[in-house]
Amino acid sequence: MEVPKEQITALIDQGLYDSAQMLIILGDSLFRDREYRRAIHTYKQALHYYKIVPKQNSTSSRSSLSTSNRSSSPNSFNVSAINENEVKYKIASCHFALGETKAAIVEMEGIPSKARNLQMSLLMAKLYRNSRHNRGAVACYKECLRHCPFFIEAITALAELGATPKDIISLFAQRYVEAQCCIASNDYKGGLELFAELLQRFPNNIHILLEMAKTDLQMIKYVKVDAIIGKNDEAIINFEKVVRSIDPYILTYMDEYAMLLKVKCDYSKLSKLVHDLLSIDPSRPEVFVALSVLWERKDERGALSYAEKSIRIDERHIPGYIMKGNLLLSMKRPEAAVIAFRGAQELRPDLRSYQGLVHSYLQFSKVKEALYAAREAMKAMPQSAKALKLVGDVHASNASGREKAKKFYESALRLEPGYLGAALALAELHVIEGRNGDAVSLLERYLKDWADDSLHVKLAQVFAATNMLQEALSHYEAALRINSQNEAAKKGLERLEKQMKGVDPDAPEEDEENEVEDAEGDQEETDLL
Repeated sequence: MEVPKEQITALIDQGLYDSAQMLIILGDSLFRDREYRRAIHTYKQALHYYKIVPKQNSTSSRSSLSTSNRSSSPNSFNVSAINENEVKYKIASCHFALGETKAAIVEMEGIPSKARNLQMSLLMAKLYRNSRHNRGAVACYKECLRHCPFFIEAITALAELGATPKDIISLFAQRYVEAQCCIASNDYKGGLELFAELLQRFPNNIHILLEMAKTDLQMIKYVKVDAIIGKNDEAIINFEKVVRSIDPYILTYMDEYAMLLKVKCDYSKLSKLVHDLLSIDPSRPEVFVALSVLWERKDERGALSYAEKSIRIDERHIPGYIMKGNLLLSMKRPEAAVIAFRGAQELRPDLRSYQGLVHSYLQFSKVKEALYAAREAMKAMPQSAKALKLVGDVHASNASGREKAKKFYESALRLEPGYLGAALALAELHVIEGRNGDAVSLLERYLKDWADDSLHVKLAQVFAATNMLQEALSHYEAALRINSQNEAAKKGLERLEKQMKGVDPDAPEEDEENEVEDAEGDQEETDLL
């Protein structure tokens, strides 16, 4: 739509500002229809026509606008004179939607800082953060809190950018700030305790429930080479409370929930979740990560394409990188997996990205790099048993480092006595060094507290190695009752049945030997899932 310049000028000369805004209205319509390029052209055309109006008319129109309360949302407009700052914000919003960060920043920096409202400050903060200008992002997020002290998104971002509670508390409620800073510094337990306090004050608050579910999930080691540990049951309860009871249309963190359902082998719930997400909004990155999780069991290449699609939709969506890294690791492409996990780490370092890096490096024998990544994790999370265990995993990868690995696993268990992942790793070391009795004693201590299939599989393997076949049979069956999809338990049981019939499971064919080795490899993956 081209509106002749002389007609726009005439309308403004006559004070007919309502009509003069027709281009802005058209631009807003195009924005809503996601025709961002056309919207940019239309907004710029409006600004051009507005600026060529004689100065005296221009001045009067600007003065009239200083008292206006127009919303600066690209999705809304008000009947008043054109506000240059608002139009620049709308242009920047279009560039942001197109992923053109530099162009958006140029437009936003043309708006004086004192003239920016809450929406403008938020967009500026996001743009600076995307371009890794963290100092500018922190300043803009703080400006958001000055506009609105209860702006939760700004609090979360400030914590992730390294702001201390003292920096933020003057701008917001103390408990929420402390919780977010705990999470940002990988103190998940402390963060959960503070969120639990807040939940007592604000029952069924969706945001707090989601934060708690996400934090529970951070405590679960969802890298393919680690054990199911952490508060997975609590995470499921919190996710389902949000999904089923409070807001069945929410998409935030639902890809994390999908990952958790996959770990629990609850494929019926996972399938239903993906179906529901697709019906809500099939364009969100969370939906494509959930699709990737669902397809992983059937078609790893298809799953990888879905993970990559989630990153193309939002290049800052961390679960997309984590899922991509896990899939590449599973497909024996560790070099590519390293790139994916590094992508996640650059956005926000957490346990999963460190685990992914360590196990990727180990997969192609880069022990030095794996140890460096594990030590990085330990520095970032000095009170984390999981970080200690990660260093132990690197040392355990070669015979000369087993004694060091043992010390790290024992330290992890002293720090967190209920940490099953460290117990399983230490038991494996005992078995390798011929201390089967010590392995059984260690693992049996966990049976009363853990209904875990990987624990039963490890016990079954130890009993089978010491020719206690009936005990091994009992534990394989227990593992399959807990998780009928446990491949290591299935293969171990098949091997055990041959032993009980007096047949040497290693003797007949080379193929069968490979099958047994695969079973042990699968067990490592299951243990570490």
